[in-house]
Amino acid sequence: MTAAPSGHAPPSPPPSNSGRTTEMVLLGIVVAIVGAALVIVELAQGEPLTWEVAKFVAAFAVLCAVLHLTVRRFAPYADPILLPCVAALNGLGLVMIHRLDLGSVDVDVDAVTQGDRTHNADQQLLWAFIGVVVFALTLIVIRDHRTLSRYAYTLGLGGIVFLAIPAILPASMAEVNGSRNWIILPGFSIQPGEFSKILIIIFSAAFLVSRRDLFMTAGKQFAGIDLPRLRDLGPLFAAWLIAIGVLAVENDLGTPLLIFATVLVLLYVATSRVSWLVLGLTLFAIGATVAYHLFEHLRVRVSIWQDPFSQYETYGYQIAQSLFGFATGGMFGTGFGSGRPNTVPFANTDFILTSFGEELGLVGIAALMMLYMVITVRGFRSAIAVRDSFGKLLAAGLAFTIIFQVFVVFGGVSKLIPLTGLTTPFLAYGGSSLLANYLLLALLIRISNASREPDAPKVKAPPVDALATQVVKRA
Repeated sequence: MTAAPSGHAPPSPPPSNSGRTTEMVLLGIVVAIVGAALVIVELAQGEPLTWEVAKFVAAFAVLCAVLHLTVRRFAPYADPILLPCVAALNGLGLVMIHRLDLGSVDVDVDAVTQGDRTHNADQQLLWAFIGVVVFALTLIVIRDHRTLSRYAYTLGLGGIVFLAIPAILPASMAEVNGSRNWIILPGFSIQPGEFSKILIIIFSAAFLVSRRDLFMTAGKQFAGIDLPRLRDLGPLFAAWLIAIGVLAVENDLGTPLLIFATVLVLLYVATSRVSWLVLGLTLFAIGATVAYHLFEHLRVRVSIWQDPFSQYETYGYQIAQSLFGFATGGMFGTGFGSGRPNTVPFANTDFILTSFGEELGLVGIAALMMLYMVITVRGFRSAIAVRDSFGKLLAAGLAFTIIFQVFVVFGGVSKLIPLTGLTTPFLAYGGSSLLANYLLLALLIRISNASREPDAPKVKAPPVDALATQVVKRA
């Protein structure tokens, strides 16, 4: 097994083939693309090209430089593709948020955000820099991902507590748009579920590694499938109950769905047994049916999903406008800065993919999806290559969380599945999401570094005849 770098020894400089030069070149291309997109938006909106544009691009370039130098110093063998893909998503998200800021003073009667111009892009850029600080601190403090398994139960408890806090707070301090999944303080707010998912993944990976032999033990056979024993179903039932509890108390559909799906996939990865997937999907079907009949807010979301146009003036307006936006964009879109994405409520958060779909079309959306697919594939590649079981499960869980969250978001805004309220990783406006995903990226980078780090060179023992000899006299 590859020796983990010591917490006190300075990291060695990267070799010439570590991929850091490739990473630097790709980041330079990303900065150029983001700068060009920003200029296109300014020109399309009739804005003058001032030094503010140059300052914005320079700030993003500094952000990318800090990310690269941090990885070069503290994770020199990490995958060189992960960082540029994330930087591209973060940069394009900043450009779209800025474009929506410019459109926030649109005098068109259809605009839903009229009034003074917003400055969400500046706030998002600030959150991005804070996210980079979190990213750097994570790589500096966690020199070996395996140390996280020592604190698995503490982290798991912390994840559950984070989920529970909004439920016990008064509505004025926890509820936004009908969902009690926030902690709202004067001048500051945070969505704890974004961090809970990471903590629960760490706990689940460590727990499954320590109990893997038990979960591999088959129980009774049904329809040709070896079902697990009843006493081994605890983790799956626990995840299911947590999901139902969050859905019932906090009116939050996205977070429990994400957590349950991730735990289910980790169980399958750890055991390679299809029976876990069958049981998980069965529990999901039962839970969804019961929740539909018990919770009014879930029935409303399902009815909107089935026919948003029948409730166009009320609950269905948002998803209907989203579909109009995708239809307007067509194959190649209206062009960056030339559409009307502000007609969709929450265009820079829950529906930012609709904004891209309208202005960049199907081709632009496909490009964004490819970036997410590359991140996921490289994450699974690190999971396969790393040599410890905990790292394999942790990387697989983190990578799956990203792509599943994207699927849920895109499925919601395109009416494939009901809306869940999740945000698009690295792309959408929101500090909690950005900080949590930069933390997630740092953990993936750390595991990737361990998977690609070369073995320590073996010290060749000198020949026997070259060893020093000494005559020992008998006392």
